[in-house]
Amino acid sequence: MLGIQDAATRLGVTMRALRFYEDKGLIAPQRVGTMRIYSRREMGRMQLILRGKRLGFTIREIAEFLDLYDADPEHTEQVRALKARVAARIAGLRKQKRAIEQTLEELISIERQAQAWLEGSPLSAIEDGVEELRRD
Repeated sequence: MLGIQDAATRLGVTMRALRFYEDKGLIAPQRVGTMRIYSRREMGRMQLILRGKRLGFTIREIAEFLDLYDADPEHTEQVRALKARVAARIAGLRKQKRAIEQTLEELISIERQAQAWLEGSPLSAIEDGVEELRRD
């Protein structure tokens, strides 16, 4: 059993973050008067929440995972839902990666053209740019 400050320190988050997740209904620390007490269960839920955030899942998606965990003692539905969301996240990240690689290639080309121009060879910079466009 931990108070909010100790829980925040152990989890590497702020007390405000813990109150935020409580307001969203993702955790429910016990109350003793006005003091919040975090059990092992709440700490475990917070670790899952933080992992989900690190992996790019939304609060809504994390809430769905936690709800399934509570509703399904065998965790079958939770694992199925997790697998589907993870596959979608992987596909999205791969798409972003391709877009980033394309942008990097374009920026490198522009950088080379600018460098050639600065070195007094604007014609070769333009020719290099045209040649790279032809390859695309």
